[in-house]
Amino acid sequence: MKFNLNLFLILFASFAFSQNIAVLKYNGGGDWYSNPTALPNLVKFSNAQINTKISPQIAEVKASSPELFSFPYVYMTGHGNVFFSPEDIKNLRLYLKSGGFLHIDDNYGLDQYIRPELKKLFPDKTLELLPANHPIFNRVFNFPNGLPKIHEHDGKPPQAYGIFEDSRLILLYTHESDLGNGWEDQAIHNDPEEVRLKALKMGTNILHYIFVK
Repeated sequence: MKFNLNLFLILFASFAFSQNIAVLKYNGGGDWYSNPTALPNLVKFSNAQINTKISPQIAEVKASSPELFSFPYVYMTGHGNVFFSPEDIKNLRLYLKSGGFLHIDDNYGLDQYIRPELKKLFPDKTLELLPANHPIFNRVFNFPNGLPKIHEHDGKPPQAYGIFEDSRLILLYTHESDLGNGWEDQAIHNDPEEVRLKALKMGTNILHYIFVK
């Protein structure tokens, strides 16, 4: 029987990795596809540091897709406009209330667009500022001051907001930090290694919060 490398790699991935994550594709014109090396680098770091079994193949999923429910962690980023259709809202709300987790990481410029969409998503809920002692900041790596500052942007303090369902954090919004830029290949933003390491450690805390009970 002739050896099939592609089939071997597919079978190896299915046994070696049991968890999958995705990037959220959204409408409105914003660059949902920015920071393409961010999640692969974070996954590699997390798998090495805390033995998660997350696939390095990052999926892309629409908010209205039934495939959304296949991913315990979905990442959303970008700089520009966001628009959630009624179908997006219905599916995304059900996903989050059913156990899913959405991490929105402002890549500078997303804030003014995402906040109105979040009010559409959960009109009866508000973004709550997470205190520095929230468990997500000390799951594996300790961040006593809360969310780390990765890129300066407007020079404002980094803030992590959450939306909760029955005390469960279902949505994390990281603002004025830009974790995704810190996760990217070093050559892209030329961040010092200590800055990239802070970003990767914080990202690993988030993945640990989702995947390790």
